[in-house]
Amino acid sequence: MMIFGPALDVRPLFPRERRAMLELLGALDPADWAAPTVCPGWDVHDVVGHVLNDYMRRLSGSRDGHGGAVFADDETLPAYLARTNEEFVRASRQLSPQLMIELLDHLGPRLDAVWAGRDLQAPADLNVSWAATDLDSPAWPDIGRDYTEFWVHQQQVRDAVAVSGATEPDLMAPVLDLFARALPHALRTHDRPEGSTAHLEVLGPAGGRWAAIRQDGRWRMAEPQGEPTARVSMDQDTFWRLATRGITVEQARKRSTAAGDPELTGAITALLAVVA
Repeated sequence: MMIFGPALDVRPLFPRERRAMLELLGALDPADWAAPTVCPGWDVHDVVGHVLNDYMRRLSGSRDGHGGAVFADDETLPAYLARTNEEFVRASRQLSPQLMIELLDHLGPRLDAVWAGRDLQAPADLNVSWAATDLDSPAWPDIGRDYTEFWVHQQQVRDAVAVSGATEPDLMAPVLDLFARALPHALRTHDRPEGSTAHLEVLGPAGGRWAAIRQDGRWRMAEPQGEPTARVSMDQDTFWRLATRGITVEQARKRSTAAGDPELTGAITALLAVVA
C-alpha cells in the first residue's frame, strides 16, 4: 500500500548490523558493561539483554508460532511491552556478558532465516502501529522495524561507551527511510485539502527526502514534488534520535528548520517511530 510507501528489503543487512554489534561488545571492558545508557535505568548490560529478548521473542512468535503474551487487566500494548521488557532485563542481569554475546551470535542467523523465507508483501506478524493503526501492515515494515530496533540499540551502546560506528550510509539510510514512513501517522489528526503535501528532508550521507500527501481523506506516502504545504529539514543524527525519543521534541525543533503550515511542521517534528 502506498500509505506505507514502496517496499524496503532490509533482510541482507541483519548479519552486517549484528557483526558490528558483536565486534563492539567483544571489545568492551568489564566497566563498560555498567555504563549508563539513554534508556532510563538501563546500563549497557541491560540494553544487550533487551536485544537478546527481542531475538528470543521474535523466534518464539514468528518462527514457532508461540503466543505467550499475557496482558494484565486493562493493560495497553505499550504498558505490556514496558513491563515485560523490564522483567526480562532484570532476569538477564544474572547472565554474563560473554554468554549474551554467544547467544546473540547463535540466535541471530536463525532469525535471519525466518525473515529470508518471508514474502515481503504478505501480512505482517505484528502490525507497525507507528505507521498506521487502522490498517494491517505488510511484512516488510514489520521486518524493517526489527532492523531499526537492533540498529538503534547498538547506537545506544556506542553512545554509552563513546565508540562510534555502524553509521555507514548503507546501514543507516534504511533506518531513516523506515522511520520516515511514520509521516502519514504523524500527520493523521490534521485534516487538510486534497493534494496538500508535507516534506521531510534529512541531511547527511544517509539522509534523503520524503513526502506525505493528503489523498482520499487521509495522509499517504508520496514522492516529494513541487512546493509543499509544509517543509521540515533536520540532520540525520537529529532525526533518528527524535524518532526514538533519544532527544525531546523541543530539542529536535531547535535543531531543525521549518517552513509553511505550522501545525503540520509541528506534527512532523513530533514524529515517533517506536511503540510508546
